[in-house]
Order: sequence, then C-alpha cells, then structure tokens
Amino acid sequence: MATDTPQQALDELIEEFGFFDNWMDRYQYIIDLGKQLPAMPDEWKTAEYRIDGCQSNVWIYDEQHGDHLHFSAMSDAAIVSGLIAVVMRIYNDRTPHAILAMPKDCLDQLGLSQHLSPTRNNGLHAMLAHIYLTAAKLA
Repeated sequence: MATDTPQQALDELIEEFGFFDNWMDRYQYIIDLGKQLPAMPDEWKTAEYRIDGCQSNVWIYDEQHGDHLHFSAMSDAAIVSGLIAVVMRIYNDRTPHAILAMPKDCLDQLGLSQHLSPTRNNGLHAMLAHIYLTAAKLA
C-alpha cells in the first residue's frame, strides 16, 4: 500500500520529470515506468474492464482492499503503459476520499496535455474518469 499522499506522489513525479532536459527524454522515462507495471492476469483483459476512449487497448481492474482502492492496469502500447504507471503512482492504493480530493486536472502539472497526441490525451482522461467514478461510487 502507498504510504505517501497522492499530492506527494505527484510532487515526486514533477521533480523526476525536471531531471530531464527535453520531452524525448521524458517520453523515454514514461516508457521505462510502464515496463515496471506488474503483470495483469488474462482474465482481467476483457471487454468488462476495457476503458473506452483509448485508441490502444487499456484495461483497468479495480478492487477494494479495506478502505483503499487497488487498481491493476495495463495497455498493449508502450507509451500508454507508461501513462498508466504515472496514474497508478498517484491514485493506486488510496482511499476514495484521497482520490476525489485530487484536482481532476492535476496531471497538467506534468505538462502531459501539451505533449501528448489528442488520442493519447483522450485515453488518459478516460482512465482518470474511470478512477474518479470508481472512487465516487465507494465514497
């Protein structure tokens, strides 16, 4: 379980992104983060868990562990897997209240929206919408 807050996780990501001089290096870092995602069981890679609005395949399986929400997620695209890893660092293993307390546009602080293609941006927003909706149902 995550011990820091979502804002602390975002602040750490902002600091890490600051280590890189350009967006090509940041993209590579995002891809590297995606390679570290835990494997997802094939039984969760179904239409039930697929996120609509993403050009590539994205699956998010969520379950409640005590008062925390745990998300398992993956994509079949490298950059999208990295975006999932960024999202998971901020939102995974948090209480619904902690998730809902984060501004929905908080990832703008990373500069992603200006540097992602429109389809990747739409996919990122679809993932976030799913996470916030899941948290709202349990709050």
